[in-house]
Amino acid sequence: MSIKKQFKMHKTYKCLSQQEFMHGKYKLIAIRNEDKYAIMKWRNEQIDILRQKELLTKEKQNFYFRNVVDKLFDQEKPDQLLFSFLENDRLIGYGGLVHIDWESRNAEISFLTATERNADDKLFSKDFSNYLHIILSISFYYLKFIKVHTTFYEISQRHLYKSIVKEFNFIREAKLKNHILINGKITNVLIYSCFGKN
Repeated sequence: MSIKKQFKMHKTYKCLSQQEFMHGKYKLIAIRNEDKYAIMKWRNEQIDILRQKELLTKEKQNFYFRNVVDKLFDQEKPDQLLFSFLENDRLIGYGGLVHIDWESRNAEISFLTATERNADDKLFSKDFSNYLHIILSISFYYLKFIKVHTTFYEISQRHLYKSIVKEFNFIREAKLKNHILINGKITNVLIYSCFGKN
């Protein structure tokens, strides 16, 4: 077996001097093409907690990876950095920094874990806390950002999200009251931010 077949070459981001980030048994690496259908499945199953309006298909997901994701690796300063999230080298979620403003040095944090893990409070708390350890290190140490924020709906499925971001020194910057319709109910949107030591 050739070395090429043994080891899949993963794409790298030009703006990052390091491409693999670990915290204990958790790891973030540049998003892999091989993970796109698992991500599609999780997004479709959890559509109510996302900004996504319609179900993804394999055709749409292939188009997105080919025309959006693949091009991120060619840019010096892409508008998003997406990562596959692994536990013991097994895919359990994905996320990244999106809506990046390189001039102002800020971005939005996104995060989604596997549906069964999202439904388990203990697993979700562990996953999200470890993810934040890594993504905040990337944001403030490697990229020297000034600020990151995260946006989420004030619904029962996100009840742990708020308490966990507070543990990481996020502060509430905005509450958009009665802002979005989720499952037939008008819902608030919360924006929490974290600041680097610049």
